[in-house]
Amino acid sequence: MMRVGIDYTAAVQQKAGIGRYTRGLVSGLIRFDQDNRYVLFSAGQDPEYRYWPRNFSLKELPISDQKLTALWQRLRLPLPVELITGLVDIYHSPDFVLPPVMAARTVLTVHDLSFMRHPECSPPALLDYLIEAVPRSVERADLIVADSKSTRRDLMDLLEVPAEKILVLYPGLESHFYPLQNDYLLRRLLERYDIGYPYILAVGTLQPRKNFVRLIKAYNILVREYHLPHKLVIVGSKGWLYDEIEETISDLRLEGRVQLTGFVKDEDLPYVYSAADVFAFPSLYEGFGIPILEAMACGTPVVTSSVSSMPEVAGDAALLVSPYDVEALASTLWLVIDDIFLQHELCLRGFKRRKQFDWRETAKKLVRAYRRLLVNGR
Repeated sequence: MMRVGIDYTAAVQQKAGIGRYTRGLVSGLIRFDQDNRYVLFSAGQDPEYRYWPRNFSLKELPISDQKLTALWQRLRLPLPVELITGLVDIYHSPDFVLPPVMAARTVLTVHDLSFMRHPECSPPALLDYLIEAVPRSVERADLIVADSKSTRRDLMDLLEVPAEKILVLYPGLESHFYPLQNDYLLRRLLERYDIGYPYILAVGTLQPRKNFVRLIKAYNILVREYHLPHKLVIVGSKGWLYDEIEETISDLRLEGRVQLTGFVKDEDLPYVYSAADVFAFPSLYEGFGIPILEAMACGTPVVTSSVSSMPEVAGDAALLVSPYDVEALASTLWLVIDDIFLQHELCLRGFKRRKQFDWRETAKKLVRAYRRLLVNGR
């Protein structure tokens, strides 16, 4: 029996992104593995921690995530994580950096290297921290888990990580993402978030890397040249440099046509996806791009970027476009909206594509990797 320690802090502190990844990964491990012992810890309390099986435990630390990061990564105090988890065979950090470790073999998930590929899209303080902490952790890790082949290439190209040290492990998709067609519930949900129908949907934190400014400009072409009746609905919390998004909406006089909903609860997202006519995900860079699969699972046709991991995730189930070409983005969105047969074809391909991503299968492969690491050292 293995004893595995996992940092669960992101799952408690972050609603989306790495938080969702960590929750999904642990849910997959719970469903797959009843044999090994898992000791999780979080900086802060988890209000949703309720009914885990006996081989899983969670230790909630009386310290903030910021203070824990300062101790381990900025001050670099040699306080081994085993002081929290007890002795473990494997320690897995799902959030880019490793703490000091006494004896455990270490697994590190690196979701992307966006801070190196697109440093202009990161806040300066965060950029400085990541440039220092992530390469140091990558070098120390015994095994690196990458979300995609694209991230593996970046690790090899930018940080010179040997290929044999990297395991590509695709994230899964939560089971509550599926087409929802109850008209009454859909109307109630759209009213709650003041979403006007029909609409083009985009999902992501309001920050430069998500490329929403170009999406808004493409939408403006659709409104002015194609007389599109649709609204553009952008779901996501405010991030760094979101002001440019609001300025673009104002400059193009699209107030009332472009709707920024803010954060939408995870349980409500399937309704928002299901009611959209098309999902636009024109990001400049992604380590994976889970919203692509969420939209496909809800029966919504997808237009996404032709760069980084997005073609890898989408396969043949989406239309790809350069994230830098505003006119091409506009014409591709119009192509989908205007062609009901294309919509149907993309939806069928999307349903088939999303079935290839399952958290239980991800967990199964991860446990095998843990065992290999203990036996073979890699």
